Amino acid sequence: MVLNSIWLGLFFIAALSGALRWASGADPQVFASMSTALFEAAQSAIELVIGMAGALTLWMGLLKLAEAGGAVRLLARAVAPLLRRVFPGLPPEHPAAGAMVLNFAANALGLDNAATPAGLRAMRLLQALNPHPDTATDHQAMFMVLHAASLTLFPIGIIALRAAAGAADPADVFLPLLVASFCSALGGFLAAAAVQRLRLFDPVLLAWLLGAAALIGGALWGLARLPAPQVQAFSSQLGGALLFAALLWFLALAAIKRLDAWSLFLDGAKEGLETSLRVAPYLVGMLAAVGVFRASGALEAIVHALWPLLAWTGLPDAAAPAIPTLLMKPLSGSAARGLMVDAMRAYGPDSFTARLSALFQGSTDTTLYVVTLYSGAAGLKRLRHTLPCALAADAAGFAAAIAVAVLLFR
Repeated sequence: MVLNSIWLGLFFIAALSGALRWASGADPQVFASMSTALFEAAQSAIELVIGMAGALTLWMGLLKLAEAGGAVRLLARAVAPLLRRVFPGLPPEHPAAGAMVLNFAANALGLDNAATPAGLRAMRLLQALNPHPDTATDHQAMFMVLHAASLTLFPIGIIALRAAAGAADPADVFLPLLVASFCSALGGFLAAAAVQRLRLFDPVLLAWLLGAAALIGGALWGLARLPAPQVQAFSSQLGGALLFAALLWFLALAAIKRLDAWSLFLDGAKEGLETSLRVAPYLVGMLAAVGVFRASGALEAIVHALWPLLAWTGLPDAAAPAIPTLLMKPLSGSAARGLMVDAMRAYGPDSFTARLSALFQGSTDTTLYVVTLYSGAAGLKRLRHTLPCALAADAAGFAAAIAVAVLLFR
């Protein structure tokens, strides 16, 4: 319903903006430009789908190997001690704990097909422990906040779209996205933990949080001391190395277990190709709406109105056209993706604008969708602090995205 309202709103606002520009004489050809943009955007969407199909097909095949080889289970075991501190009071060995761990591990690996079923199961299992069935428990609220924050290790969807758009090095956003999504998860956790009065000084919890923060902070501190060209080169090399290391890890697990790696890869690759085809109508529809919205002058007017609120921070002017992606991300992942792709088309995939837009897209999940989906699965009507804490996660992720983009890409 939200996406329907956004899609219709883009067209109707574009029509109003176009009419005002035409009536005022500011742009007599505005409707011709809007009509041209409509079909050019649709054509561009199909070209993008074809371009991203190869990367998505390859990665989905590799992730099938990861799932069969036990990579998800290994990650689940690794983070289990942490989750016992994040969800205190959850009965030991409760199946909800396993479902949540699988959800987080699958989400981090980019296994959306595995993450969503595990997450829905976790919410239903937590609901069985809920003494007030219409009100979210602390465990349910924390789970929804962390999932909405969406810590991502392998942002393959964004990398695939950058590759399709012709980026010189599609993986150069790998490290910045990891930093931004970590900050989003940390911000959401601290907000929910403050409300729930969790014991933040638990040794295991502190070790995890401070260790991760020190690792990422140290990396950024080191990068900040390098010249800009070296920073971009190092980020790109590290991202590529980590992706290839993950590939070797998946293959090694399959070999150790003597799995039929080739057959598993083909099964996953078929799913990747099917996913590419399923995405096509969404991209065509949303990019067409965004293209008309831009051609009407409405997008430019919104950015012009909002930019004075952010310009005092010292952000470069090239950040302004990426702001619509930030505004749209909590509402609709598809619409935000369309704005990100539009930024790549309009300014070039290697521009500061396009890279910042990609960081906004990947720094957090679609908050309203996640909260609606998981609360609906459990039949919750009162969400308590869930939405404010999830929006705090968004704010932390967006702030980190801006900081990292300025550090690495300015």
